[in-house]
Amino acid sequence: MTNSQVAAASTALLTDRYELTMLQAALADGTARRRAIFEVFTRRLPPGRRYGVLAGTGRVLEAIEAFRFDEDQLAWLAAEQVVDTATLDYLAGYRFTGDVTGYAEGEVFFPGSPVLHVEGSFAEAVLLETVVLSALNYDSAVASAASRMTSAAGGRPCLEMGARRANEQAAVAAARAAVIGGFAGTSDLEAGRRYGLTTIGTAAHAFTLLHDEEEAAFASQVRSQGTGTTLLVDTYDVHRGVERALAAAGTGLGAVRLDSGDLGSLAHEVRAQLDAAGATGTRITVTSDLDEYAIAALAAAPVDSYGVGTSLVTGSGAPTCGMVYKLVAREGRDGSMQPVAKVSAAKASVGGLKGAARGLGATGRAVEEVVVTGSDAAVRAWQQQVGRTPPERLRPLQVPLVQHGEVDRAWTGAPGV
Repeated sequence: MTNSQVAAASTALLTDRYELTMLQAALADGTARRRAIFEVFTRRLPPGRRYGVLAGTGRVLEAIEAFRFDEDQLAWLAAEQVVDTATLDYLAGYRFTGDVTGYAEGEVFFPGSPVLHVEGSFAEAVLLETVVLSALNYDSAVASAASRMTSAAGGRPCLEMGARRANEQAAVAAARAAVIGGFAGTSDLEAGRRYGLTTIGTAAHAFTLLHDEEEAAFASQVRSQGTGTTLLVDTYDVHRGVERALAAAGTGLGAVRLDSGDLGSLAHEVRAQLDAAGATGTRITVTSDLDEYAIAALAAAPVDSYGVGTSLVTGSGAPTCGMVYKLVAREGRDGSMQPVAKVSAAKASVGGLKGAARGLGATGRAVEEVVVTGSDAAVRAWQQQVGRTPPERLRPLQVPLVQHGEVDRAWTGAPGV
């Protein structure tokens, strides 16, 4: 692999400068190799929200595997005088050899939920802060919004189509997170290739406008894609568009899409028009700046699926989860682990390793989240006990993701999603 290929794959510089300057000082004063436990959690949820959905863990694990400093990166750090020679020597051999545990992707979280623990030397663990938070904050914001939308949809499929509203790589991450949050597919082909997601999409208004007549556009699309395709019927007049769609595909037409106007009223009118023509199996999908509120407002309309873009990839008004990466325990001078915590106003943290489980009611429905804190030994003993508890009472939430630097591949790539 060439240096340029390594640089393209490496995640080592997807970090803030102060991670490296802290490392330099810790290497110099001898604290860099102290054992440390960092915890990821959020202090609060966006206004009006009662839960979040965790996503991005698989991408975090992929980033940890790729966190390597190559010659070009080290040369740049040296030229910019970011850190000294001793620190550069350490970075040249950097490999994360610690442990990571956390909630599985798709789990619900609340303020204070210990969604991820990173354990290792301070030097190893502190460098991962920025890249961990970058993935978890964005992906969880999208998954949380997706969950609200799929809940509002009441079982009708939601489809992600927000690639053009996000950075090109963020679009891939958003599609992945949307599926974790309950979406059925994505328009983004790279997301489909990379993570094994179902891809969707047929034609835009441009295809209709390309042709001299709407009839010609529909006939061309049906010849190319078959009668099971989805025809976009609102370029001109919706009702004439439905007539022309049926003329092109017959009553076996797969679906029509509505992308403008009063979607609720139009859906009722189009459903009646389709049924009257005998196209009772033709579905109706709606798009056009939908969010969870618009989807909920369409609950009584005869809509079969929803396409969502801008609101989804921007977290529907909450583009980050406010997650933080805080040191909660570290090795003292005597070699024992000691809990540590901030006491800053409005930013206090709770020290010590934490264990978490989902409390289940008599019917198996989740009714609470149980979080315990204390010494490492006490928390780990509690976790083992929970693991042996009958599943109708408590379900452990934290799973091993990285052990002694080895990533569990079951949580990455397509299998992870």
